Amino acid sequence: MIETDFLVIGSGVGGLYFALHAAEHGRVLIVTKTDAAESNTNYAQGGIASVLADDDSFESHIEDTLRVGDGLCHRDAVELAVREAPGHIRALVERFGVEFTRDRTGEGFALGREGGHSTRRVVHAKDLTGRELERALLRAATAHDRITILPDHMAVDLLTMAKYGGPNATFGAYVLAQRSGEVETVVARATMLATGGAGKVYLYTSNPDVATGDGVAMAYRAGARVGNMEFFQFHPTCLFHPQAKSVLISEALRGEGGVLKLRDGSTFMERYHEMKSLAPRDVVARAIDAELKRSGDDYVVLDMTHLPRAFLLERFPNIFERCLQLGIDIGAVPIPVVPAAHYSCGGVVTDTGGRTSVTNLYAVGEAAMTGLHGACRLASNSLLEALVFAKRAADDVRGTRAFRPPAVAPWGPGDAVTSDEAVVVSQNWDEIRRMMWNYVGIVRTDKRLERARRRVELIREEIRDYYWNFRVTQDLLELRNIALVAHLVIECARRRRESRGLHFNLDYPGKDERPAQDTVLRRGDGPPV
Repeated sequence: MIETDFLVIGSGVGGLYFALHAAEHGRVLIVTKTDAAESNTNYAQGGIASVLADDDSFESHIEDTLRVGDGLCHRDAVELAVREAPGHIRALVERFGVEFTRDRTGEGFALGREGGHSTRRVVHAKDLTGRELERALLRAATAHDRITILPDHMAVDLLTMAKYGGPNATFGAYVLAQRSGEVETVVARATMLATGGAGKVYLYTSNPDVATGDGVAMAYRAGARVGNMEFFQFHPTCLFHPQAKSVLISEALRGEGGVLKLRDGSTFMERYHEMKSLAPRDVVARAIDAELKRSGDDYVVLDMTHLPRAFLLERFPNIFERCLQLGIDIGAVPIPVVPAAHYSCGGVVTDTGGRTSVTNLYAVGEAAMTGLHGACRLASNSLLEALVFAKRAADDVRGTRAFRPPAVAPWGPGDAVTSDEAVVVSQNWDEIRRMMWNYVGIVRTDKRLERARRRVELIREEIRDYYWNFRVTQDLLELRNIALVAHLVIECARRRRESRGLHFNLDYPGKDERPAQDTVLRRGDGPPV
């Protein structure tokens, strides 16, 4: 048994920032299922939205967020995040040594503009902001004497007092040590879910392989409220290339003047939105999807060739180099792009202190639903959300009262044996992701959703049988989690009988005239189980 004060599951910006502040109140253990740097954060290109310019205002950033969120943002969460953002930018620089790109004077930040923003307010580190954040925060966490990081450890399930006849409160988790194959018991006063997104539930995604919705799945199984899973953001511009996997073409390229065009060179976004290529992501993704279905083409292009080559090399060095490696000189030819699953606006429902509906269980970042994003996320509000609510949660855990049964039951493998049928895992994995892409993608219908529901229920039954008969592995645990997350997305989409933000249903193309409501699910309230 491993004992600590605070257990953090995940090592992206939310988990690391929480750990660094929670360590002021006790010992912190971070478990992460591969290398500590491998996270959605590490792949974030754009930046952090924050009001720093003299011609910007909190009111403008709030209004942009609310407008893009399409009526479902929680205003209290929006105002907190926007108003606290500048302080976190300063802390990143002054306390943790984050090196953001400076303007030509060297005194201020070079601020970018992205889709949905009315002005320049995106602080960035060239075109690899997430990697710079991960570098600085991971270095600080590794050096901290109260923080321990366990790589190659994957959480299996949360430990809850409800299993011992007590209140529904967490006191740690079962964790698979992947090198030994043994499941360890970690006991903690409070547990933070910072597991990131669930992009791997879809066939095409900008996310790394670790993004399998583990936190949402574990929280739901533990009885926590999960909300707005129907709002999955498809990034409009991922690189279309046979040798490329999950290569994101940042929103910042359009912010600096990139123009979306059809393969014949004609523009099309003016037919969909007044902001043209800088329209919010849901609008752009649906527009590209519609044009591809109409034309039969495999991709559209993002044209940067009218911009100075020296500027492209300075502003987007990593994207420029990656494309060049694949034979695409973005200064000379347009970039072929397609939409891909990118970001979940839903997750484990939390308050503004990061608390979930299960006592002593917290969630942060993409695993959480704070209400900041509503029905569609404003670009570069994601890293901001992780910072703001991680710090607030770290302040809150100081007062947590520990729950723990007199004797903690160790993991019991029972009669489970090592599997010799790994093909079952790979087959179901592939089927779920194709089904979600085809039936629960950018555009949905009731018939497609019903087909998806029936199929995912059968797949989950197969997984349950497999799970209890064979020893757990990372592949099996991830399959179990993406199957549940897929089911949650389908169920939320079936319950929303309107089109709003990222959820577009051809059977209900307009918005419901009644006040907008979150879609909230909890185990025991009906399917999924």
